[in-house]
Order: sequence, then C-alpha cells, then structure tokens
Amino acid sequence: MEKTLPEIIEAGVKAAITDLYQADGSSQEITLQSTRREFEGEFTVVTFPLTRLARKKPDEIAEELGAYLKEKVAEIADYNVIKGFLNLVIADDYWRDFLLEAPIKEGYGSSPANGESVVVEFSSPNTNKPLHLGHVRNILLGWSSAQMLSAAGYDVKKVQIINDRGIAICKSMLAWQRFGEGATPESTGTKPDHFVGDYYVLFEQKFQAEYKAWQETAEGQEVFVRLGKEKQTPEAFFKGYAKKYFNDYSELGAAAKNMLLQWEAGDAETRALWKKMNGWVYEGFEETYQKLGVSFDKLYYESNTYVLGKDMVELGLEKGVFQKREDGSVFADLTDAKLSEKTLMRADGTSIYITQDLGTARLRYDDFGAKRMIYTVADEQNHHFATLFELLKRLEEPYANGLYHLSYGMVDLPSGRMKSREGTVVDADDLMKEVIHEARLMSQERAATSELSQEEQDEIIRQIGMSALKFHIIKVGPQKRMTFDPKESVDMQGQTGPYVQNAYVRTRAVWRKAGNPDVSLAKNYTGLAPAERELVNQLYAFPGLVKTAAESYDPSLVAMFCYDLAKSLHKFWHDHSILSAESPEAIAFRLQLCKAVGNTLQKGMGLLGIEVPERM
Repeated sequence: MEKTLPEIIEAGVKAAITDLYQADGSSQEITLQSTRREFEGEFTVVTFPLTRLARKKPDEIAEELGAYLKEKVAEIADYNVIKGFLNLVIADDYWRDFLLEAPIKEGYGSSPANGESVVVEFSSPNTNKPLHLGHVRNILLGWSSAQMLSAAGYDVKKVQIINDRGIAICKSMLAWQRFGEGATPESTGTKPDHFVGDYYVLFEQKFQAEYKAWQETAEGQEVFVRLGKEKQTPEAFFKGYAKKYFNDYSELGAAAKNMLLQWEAGDAETRALWKKMNGWVYEGFEETYQKLGVSFDKLYYESNTYVLGKDMVELGLEKGVFQKREDGSVFADLTDAKLSEKTLMRADGTSIYITQDLGTARLRYDDFGAKRMIYTVADEQNHHFATLFELLKRLEEPYANGLYHLSYGMVDLPSGRMKSREGTVVDADDLMKEVIHEARLMSQERAATSELSQEEQDEIIRQIGMSALKFHIIKVGPQKRMTFDPKESVDMQGQTGPYVQNAYVRTRAVWRKAGNPDVSLAKNYTGLAPAERELVNQLYAFPGLVKTAAESYDPSLVAMFCYDLAKSLHKFWHDHSILSAESPEAIAFRLQLCKAVGNTLQKGMGLLGIEVPERM
C-alpha cells in the first residue's frame, strides 16, 4: 500500500533525527498536525518535544529539519518556520498526480471491508404517536453513523426496537375504543400514525378533564387537606399529584391499566385491537421513513423482547455478580463503578426494562455476531446505558467492550420545548412539508430550473428542502442541545445543506458548459494557485475524516467538512476562471478539480443521507 503524506513526513523526520543528531529517530514520536490557514504549507511538525534530544532551540531544530526534508524528501517542495513550528509545503507535482489518481474516481473516501460487524440501533419509536422532530434527530444521527461506519469498512446492520406495548399504547387504544365511534384512517382521511396519535392526545385531554373535576369533589379536597404541604396552593399540589391520581383514583387510569393486564393475559379482543392500531401506526411510520430515505435490516418488537433476559439474570446469580434480596428480587451492586444498586427482577419474578435490554443485546449478538453495538438514544438515558453496559461487562458477554451509547441532546423549536401528551410536538411529516415549502419559496427567486418539467422542478425542490432539514440537524454535534429553525435551514448563504448543494451544482454546470474537453492535458499542469492547493489538500483529508467521524460516531464532522469544501470551491469560483483559464492545461486541471470536488461533496452528503441535484 502506498504511504500517506503523514507517513512519508514522519519517516523523513525520523531519518533526519538520526542523521542530524546521531540519535535513534526510529523510536521517536513525531507530532504532526495540519498547518493553520494563515501560514503557507499543508503539514506542520512540532519541534518542541525534540529540544532535549537535539539540545537546541525549537527554531534551530525546525530550520535544520526543514532543510533536510526539502533536500531528501521529493514530496516536500519548501518549508517555513514560525516560532518552532515547521510548516511543510507539499510539491505541486504530488498534489496534481494525487488529484488525477484518486478523488476523481467513484468510491473515493471509502475503505476496504475490514471483516467486522456493527449493529446500529436508531429511531425505536412508541406505537402511540407519529414520529416527531426529536425522532428525526435520532434517525438522522443513527442513519449517518451507519453510513459512515459502512464507508469505513464495517459490515453494518441497522435495527430498531419498536416499543409496541405498555400503558402509553393502551391509552391510545382505550381512547379509540371509547370515543372513536368506529372511525379509521381511511374514513377520516388521516395519515394512519397521526390518526392513532390523535387518540393518545385525546386520552390526555379526557384524563385532565376527569382529574380537574375530581379535584373539586369531597374526595379530592380531603386528599389535598391530608397531604398538601403548609402554604401550598391547590394548583401546586394537584400539579404534582397527577401520577398518583392516575394510579389510585382515576377511572380512565384504571381502565387503561386493566387493558394492559388483559393484553399481558393474551385476551383475544384486546390483542386484536392492539394489532389493528399498531398496524395503522406501522403503515404511517413506513411512509415517513421512505420520505426520510432510511431503512432497517431488522426490526425488534418489545412485545417479543420483554420476556428476554431472565436467563441472563440466572447466569449472573450463578457467577455471583448478581444477588438476591430477602423478598426474592434480584439486584446488582454497581456502587463500586460509581453507579447505583440496580434491581434486575422483581420479587414476583417479572422483568423490568434493563432485564429485556440485557436479553436484546444477547439476541442481536446471536443474530449478527457483531461485537460492536451502537445505541442511538437521547441523553436522558445516559445513566440507563452506563448501567446496562456495566452489567454486560460483569456478565463477561463477548461484545461487552464494543457497546456505545450515541447520546444526543434534545431538539427545541424557536417557540420552545415540545410535549407529546399535550399535542404540541412537531410531527416529522409536518416538518418535512414545511422545509419543502420554504425551499419552494426560495426557488421562486431563481430561474435556473425554469426549462425543466414541473415534475423535475418539484423533485429538485424536495431534494433542497430535505437537504435543509437534514444538514441543519446533523451539523450540530450530537451531544449539544439544539434549536431547529426551518427558515434558517434553507438559507443559500449560510451554513446549510442548500449552500453545499449549490457548490455541487456548480461543478456539474461547468462540465456541461465545457462540452467534451481534453482533460488529459491536466497531467502537464504546473504552478498550482494557493486556492487550488487548498482544495486538493481538503480532498486529500477526506478518507481520514470519514474514518474519524465513523469511529467517534459524529456525523457533524462530515457535515462541516462538506460545508468547508463547498466554501473553498465558491471562493475559488469567484477568484479564478475555469473555462477561460490561461492555458489548455490549466482548463483541464481545473475541470478535473471541479469533478473531484463534486464527487467528494456527493459522497460526503450521501453519508448524511442527503441527495445533491444536478441543477437548482
């Protein structure tokens, strides 16, 4: 395999240390970094760690190393020294030959298969409501991470666990049973998952009305007098008492809990209603997933997995890593790992969420043999996953050291936080409609696609709108909480998906205008302009950037790379002529440079699930 520039430079520096300072350079660790943009060069050697070995000042070492490398290493054309930092200028010939060899080819940025499997879990919704903005961030992070891992050489399996059972699902079922009057998604003209979600919201509205009425009864007032704190207002008390009321007094709460018990007992009528309403939701989910451009290799259902994990609890007891309390419940003492004592099975032998998560992890390992599993779940569950991973390590599961929680911050709107039960969430479908609407308004100011059919124009508008949505979310590092603003997301001059798409469109437009040029002349081009060198240097960094983003599960790195590359291209486009360049060789090289930038933007945006149109 051909050596990379960092490997070439490192070998050269080690040889220089041996020759110049009569020291063993082969064992010396070399500190290499990218040159800051305000200085000439592409790579910088930090010489401060070499002062003790060379017994000279950093500036002197940098000068001596620079002269040595310039003479001995063909790839290095020049150097400069800034306060002990040795900035190396790579030869034009190297950049030209690299450009004409690698990034103009399809597949640039991807690594060969490494034989390792990875499971990436994302989305994992509840079947009591449609997908919303929070799910969109989850889905985009999970999908992008899967694409990056695939490009880095892994065999990736994309999965989700659908939370299709529990009290929340029973609330939607009960509301439809009591108040639906036989309505269906078809009879109401409602998207199926939205239809079911409306009944979840309706249950909450009915419950709140029931709760408010109860507060005025003698029973409600007696509870307030007995349990209310001194000087506490009725409003404050009852706001915090809702969960207790649901469990102990509410007729609707009792009916929902009874429905759950009937489901667990396998009651035929309850199961039939459950299957029908979940079927509506799955139909709606699939339509949303298609619009988002995502798919899964396998679906897991909580209605199947909730019985898993009990054998692992027994294994933990046998190994002595879990313990039994006097009441028969099982727990693990994780305080030595700075975690809490965790119950794994109730006294009556029933499991809890952590139990089924143990079983699901084992099931996925059995299904795919993957020793790496990525869980894309909001940061509200940080403690849960820290506990789960610690338990699996103590059970000595073969995949325990390859588990990662891709934790992400919540998404807010300019108007504030969303709340599902109150119906104030932004549904994913509505959000997609809105960004496409914003893209349509923006496109009316441009006439570049006016000669295309209406169908073609609509498809471009869809691509622009979806790019705006996806890029605006993905460009923010996963750990950060973020605010999504649809209008800001489509700004053609900002840090946006449409801005990057426009750069790609420019690379395609110049080739259409060029006709059928003789690009073979590019191999004779000499004297690269600084802007050309910068673009090629960015292209050179792309494969390494993809690997880094994949290993850190951070798609924002790819998003910002695409933005920076697009920005460099726009600047190059403004400052330099392409088809009217000074020589046929320059024209050929710049066309190939545009092709390489376009290919890389298409690849990078593709890793984020973003399409790039040919025109816009």
